[in-house]
This record gives sequence, C-alpha cells and structure tokens, in this order.
Amino acid sequence: MAEREGDLVDLLRALIGFDTITHTPGSPPREEARLQSYLSGRLAACGADVTVHEPDAALIADHPGVPQGFTFEGRPQLAARFAGRGGGRTLLLGGHIDVVDVEPRSQWRSDPFDAVVRRGAVWGRGACDMKGGVASMVLASEVMSELGVKLAGDLIVNTVTDEESTAAGGFVSARTLNADAAIVPEPSSLEISVACRGSLLAAIDVEGRPGHAGTPARDPATGGAVNAIDKAAYLLESLRRLRAEWALAPRHPYLAAADCVVTAIHGGEWIVSYPARCRIECHLEYLPTPDGSDPAAEVRREFEEWIMRSAAADSWLRDHPPRVIWRLGGVPPAEISPAEPVVQTLVAVERALGRSGTIGGFDNWHDGASLIVEAGIPTVCFGPGALDIAHTVDEFVPIADLVSCAQGIALTAMRFCGT
Repeated sequence: MAEREGDLVDLLRALIGFDTITHTPGSPPREEARLQSYLSGRLAACGADVTVHEPDAALIADHPGVPQGFTFEGRPQLAARFAGRGGGRTLLLGGHIDVVDVEPRSQWRSDPFDAVVRRGAVWGRGACDMKGGVASMVLASEVMSELGVKLAGDLIVNTVTDEESTAAGGFVSARTLNADAAIVPEPSSLEISVACRGSLLAAIDVEGRPGHAGTPARDPATGGAVNAIDKAAYLLESLRRLRAEWALAPRHPYLAAADCVVTAIHGGEWIVSYPARCRIECHLEYLPTPDGSDPAAEVRREFEEWIMRSAAADSWLRDHPPRVIWRLGGVPPAEISPAEPVVQTLVAVERALGRSGTIGGFDNWHDGASLIVEAGIPTVCFGPGALDIAHTVDEFVPIADLVSCAQGIALTAMRFCGT
C-alpha cells in the first residue's frame, strides 16, 4: 500500500473531480452516474462482479427520512463483489460518494473540484468526507486482487449516494446486501468507532405582529407591533441554556454529549415593517441507549417541553406559543459491542501495524448506523482524516492517513474473511 501511495492520491483526485454535490428534493443529479461508472470499470478490471443500478425507491418508501416522490434517477448505487473461495465470513466496505455544497466558493484557495496536493495532504471538496475513505477502500480491494490474495469469504465494495441529504442510498444497502460485518471509512482520525450519535432536524416558528417600523413602539396589549425576530432571540438564549444542561448529562464512554446547534434563522417580510414571523432551524444530536432502542420520541418531547416552558415566561409568547416542526431527515443513533469480531480484528491489525488501535465513537451520524439498525450488521467506522475538517472550506485529508486506512482495511479483510 505504501508503494502505491501515488496511485491512491491519483484515485482520490479523480473522485474529487466529479461534481457529486448531494441531491436535494427537486434538484437534478450531478455526476454521480459518471463516478459510479468510473469505479465500476476499475473494480471489474480487478475481477469483481459489479452491479450499478438505480434502485426502485419503493424499497425505502416506508422510511421516515425519505421524502415523498423520491427516486434514484440519475444517481445509481454500486455493489462490487469479490467472491471468496468459500468457508469464510463476508465483509462489506461501504462509503458515500455525494458531498456537501462548496459555497462560499469564493473563499476556497483552489478549485474545490480540481484537487491539489500540498503539505502532505490532498485538498478538495470531499477529500475528507468521504471520497478519501472511498479511495482507500477501493485501492485496498484492488491491491489484494492484484497480489493474488485469495479470501475465503466474500468482500463487497459498496458506494452509495444521498448520505448527506436523505441517507437513502445507505437504507437501500441495508435492505438489499448481506454481510457478517462492515467497515465504513468516514473520517474518524483512524479511530475504530463503535458508536455514533443520532440526529433530528427541528424548526421553531415564532409569531409576531406586523406594523410600520417608523412608528413609535406601543404596548402589544393595546395592539402594538411585536418583533418576531426579537422573540426568536429570546428563544435563542433558551436554546443556549438547553445546550449547557445537556452538556452536563452523564457521559457516554465514546461519544460527546447530546447537543442542539442553531443552523439557520429566517425572518422578516419588508425592510420598513416589524417582522411578523421568524423561523429558527436546529440540528439536534442525541445518544444511543444501552438497550439499543431509539430514544428519538423522548428527545422530541424534552425539546418541545423546554421551548414551551421558556415561552411561558414571556407575556407575548405565552399567549402566542411558538410551534416546533420536526423535519424529514432524522436518523437514529447506533452502537455495537467492542467485543464484536470485526472490532477486535481491526484493533489487532492496527496494533500489528504499530498504531494505537484506539476504540472510540463517531460524534456525527454515518451510513453504518443504517447497517446496524436496519440489517443487524456489526459495523465500525474507520477512516482517514478528522471529522472537524468535513464540510469546511479548503477541505483536506492527510495522505499518510489514506495509506494507513488502506493498509488497515486490507489486513482486516484478510484476517476477518480468512485466506
């Protein structure tokens, strides 16, 4: 793998060159099909049985995170199977090919889709999240094939779309592919992550009373205007206190505390009018439960009660309570035991390679959670780069991490599947 560092960098640069900004409802596909075709050709040339297809969206129509009318048109999924000789376990390598938007594009030092190499890293949109991980798992598979490594069990390379929006690609994989374990090389800083937080998306609609901004303020009780943005600011302070309270809750052994981040505010109708409406958008992260159940309903209840208690302390909001709206896109947390064979195998491999083999948690959600929750496939997150670099301007991944990830994946496949 170390000798193929240049090929690994070239592969990643090629993947970054495809514009695969994630699909949102109503938007056209980008270059997802071209990227999947490129990977299909490479993997087929190494002896894999490759399927590239646009799944029937009916497979996941019942999923709460998938919007009505969703289709995979123009955004195919790929599954490449390297058949084993028999008698071994099947390992799935999974990664998403979509990336988040590049805006503000003017702040990038170089074209986000024309990857550059500098200071020992590859820079470009998706370098870290997660085309770097995809490049590592693909090259690991190719090198094993080229070296004539004969696995006893099957090795499946699976690349999906829509992880950054609906997670629909991962849901399809969970419902159509079978494996004894899986590795998802999201940017975990090469930690072996056995847990991830779930997420919920909330909007808080705040009501005001319109009026001319040029007139003196009057008491709302006598019909005076009420600034919805001011009332939203009152609730923002309440959300700050909620974050502080959640931060003090008992800690998970591998994950950060639950959190609520305000991600957008929309308010106002006209520059000389008191705003009649304001909306606060929030992204909530929450923890898995010891029994494996999804505590989403409890998190929603706690969040709504907190907002309503805060509103009750304000005379206007008490009589005009804010409305909490739960948006599509929530995903459950997931966790597996550190004693799972895939975890212990990867730990042993990393230590054999002279690295720490640290077990940890992934504070964001990833497609591996779908494999755990929907299919019962023990899945670890193990990938190059750091999560806090994902979604940033001038995104990058260290080349040394790419090589280390490919090494870890290849040796884990050999030990887990058998040779």
